[in-house]
Amino acid sequence: MKDFKDKVMFITGAAHGFGQVIAEEGARRGMKLAIVDIDEPALKETYKNVTDAGADAIMITADITKEDAVNDAVDQTMAKFNQIDLLINNAGIALPGRMWELPTRDWEWIMHINVMSQVYAMKRIIPIMLKQKTHAAILNVASIAGLVDTPGMPSYHASKFAAVGMTEATAYDLQRINADIEMHVMCPGFVQTDLYHTENHRPAQYSDPSDPYYSSEAYMKGQQFAKYVITNGKPIDTIADTVFKALENNDFYILTHPEYNPLISDRVNRIVNNGAPDVHVMDGIM
Repeated sequence: MKDFKDKVMFITGAAHGFGQVIAEEGARRGMKLAIVDIDEPALKETYKNVTDAGADAIMITADITKEDAVNDAVDQTMAKFNQIDLLINNAGIALPGRMWELPTRDWEWIMHINVMSQVYAMKRIIPIMLKQKTHAAILNVASIAGLVDTPGMPSYHASKFAAVGMTEATAYDLQRINADIEMHVMCPGFVQTDLYHTENHRPAQYSDPSDPYYSSEAYMKGQQFAKYVITNGKPIDTIADTVFKALENNDFYILTHPEYNPLISDRVNRIVNNGAPDVHVMDGIM
């Protein structure tokens, strides 16, 4: 995608982090924006920023773990703009916790927001893009955790591996029908975002404060780890430029941390050489 002026971006998770800076860069490039998030007060701030920059925008507060909410957001966007040119599936959460300790409701939450929300959006928006018969693009935000494996966050890895694989397979299907739709998957490392505030955005259907897990040492340590790695991550100020350059260059994989390439290579080598995960090797690389 080379030209962004007057194109319509539909972006989830627009109230914070990647979503906020990508939306604001889209506004600077003359795009029309449908910004979607569950956090209405923070979303209002993004809306103010993009409209102050001159963008024609619609703000949609929605819990996109629900398919009906995604469908409604798409309907509102089409009613206002009558087209969608760029879908950014950015909304996501991170939940540290070992397989045998993390509650099932947390597995359901992370899969619904990190994977199923992307499914819901693409199922609705790809047919719209095909019908428009104009050049379009889809960017699914995954993570370096969708390309490599590390200890302590199996639910996060499961969701991000799913997002990467789903994006790759969808790219094949669109190529088979000669669709004029680019596919992209972003796999960033740790960046200074709002991600360690995941608990602030937990919907009621995934909440049970009486569960002793949420007062356990394992839970507390996981929250501390998440805060540490995010607050000590890469500054966010280069992310929007990285994303738009990748869109302009039609780069499929969008990586932000080349220092993690040895982890990617290690995993590929293990696969083709009949290796296995080895925490001692991982500790040496990390």
